Amino acid sequence: MSLVFSAETDLAVIRVSGTLGKAEFDQMLIECKALIKVKRKIKILSVIENFNGWENADGWDDMSFSDENDKHIQKIAIVGDSKWHGMAYLFTAKDLRPMPIEFFEENEENKARKWLNN
Repeated sequence: MSLVFSAETDLAVIRVSGTLGKAEFDQMLIECKALIKVKRKIKILSVIENFNGWENADGWDDMSFSDENDKHIQKIAIVGDSKWHGMAYLFTAKDLRPMPIEFFEENEENKARKWLNN
């Protein structure tokens, strides 16, 4: 599994490949919280490449990050293989959270970035 977090101004860029582990996911949430502390409002771009899904582990249902930080997240864009479209929306709880969340095909990262900036 590979998870790379980088911050571009108010944009958290998360690149995931392989199987996403709970510990790596929790570390990414810590980094998002730190960016929120500095920027107050952020956008998130998640790029999933060669993705195999999520680790079978306890704690994936913990919504404390969302409860505490959703008011600071303006938009979430997910870029990846269309086979993950539905699962990505389930994982991010699209339509149950206050910010828009959109999925883009794996060759549409630039389109996702444009959407995030509008």
